[in-house]
Amino acid sequence: MRTQVAIIGSGPSGLLLGQLLSKAGIDNVILDRASKAHILERVRAGVLEDGTARQLEAVGAGERMAAEALVHDGISLAFLGRRFRLDLKAHTGKSVLIYGQTEVTHDLMDAREAAGLKTVYSAENAQPHDFDSGRPYVTYDKDGNEKRIDCDFIAGCDGHHGICRQSLPEGATAVFERVYPFGWLGLLAEVPPVSEELIYANHERGFALCSMRSRTRSRYYIQCSTDDRVEDWSDDAFWDELRRRLPLDAAESVTTGPSFEKSIAPLRSFVVEPIRFGRLLLAGDAGHIVPPTGAKGLNLAASDVHYLAEALSEYYAEGSQAGLATYSDKALGRAWKAVRFSWWMTNLLHRFPETGPFERRMQETELTYLSQSERAAAAMAENYVGLPY
Repeated sequence: MRTQVAIIGSGPSGLLLGQLLSKAGIDNVILDRASKAHILERVRAGVLEDGTARQLEAVGAGERMAAEALVHDGISLAFLGRRFRLDLKAHTGKSVLIYGQTEVTHDLMDAREAAGLKTVYSAENAQPHDFDSGRPYVTYDKDGNEKRIDCDFIAGCDGHHGICRQSLPEGATAVFERVYPFGWLGLLAEVPPVSEELIYANHERGFALCSMRSRTRSRYYIQCSTDDRVEDWSDDAFWDELRRRLPLDAAESVTTGPSFEKSIAPLRSFVVEPIRFGRLLLAGDAGHIVPPTGAKGLNLAASDVHYLAEALSEYYAEGSQAGLATYSDKALGRAWKAVRFSWWMTNLLHRFPETGPFERRMQETELTYLSQSERAAAAMAENYVGLPY
């Protein structure tokens, strides 16, 4: 098989890249080791920046999002028993959308299938080859046979544990990492959310987040120990702990119910530099991950893909490699700003092992400053809705 761009990974970054390239007339094939059904079973984050939403609309994958997504013009920060509303729309003129990553993936899959574009699911043992030459190719196993795709470029959209970054020679990247000493215990339940907008809570017992997937499905998180196990937490124990960490008015409004999904997610910041290696280009979680506090993971994948699609379009339309030469710097330049914002929010809202009276007072003072300073609030809002590409 021959294509112009072989994309490894059919998560949102790979699928969005495929749509953008096809729109520019660039042939591409997507490979994924998982089945389509397995991919659509994943329940992931769902806060979309304005730029991400616009890209989905541009590639014909925004119709259901426009009909079903919840538009949020603000968020709430809870501390010292009270809530402060950060008005995103007033400060930036933009809003965010609440729309699950699973739904984004579904919409992109539907758009790709409707366009008759090729995706190979259950492609085992995918491996990029010769990406440091002018003739890269990808091999994979399907139905017991080894297959080969010759291509001009390989896009590594296969996530943090994917094969593309693992295939790089030792010493090819610089790694920057911060592993946080806690996790998030998350619960999904078919109950109405406690608030129309997200609530981020700073509490002496630890962080809490009230989120949602729809007007009837709620997603809640509480900071937990890295030693905790899901089995240690009954639904009742989770609901009790969540309410302890919320202001009284919010706690009294929580509707409880049986969970249908509970999990513990570790938190880390991770960046590799560069994310271009000859004709292999990484995007999304393959190149960087952030703690979910700032709601940037999926959105960073979308901005990477924006820069990558621009670079490849320029190459095929004009024969210029200028965009490819600057892809890593452009994508990582924006990514590092999101890493900073996610790190800042994580430090602002969580309890660390070293958090003592001084550190707690600093968090409270910072939150008070945000609630009283228009300029501080505007800076936070600008980062939350997403910096420009």
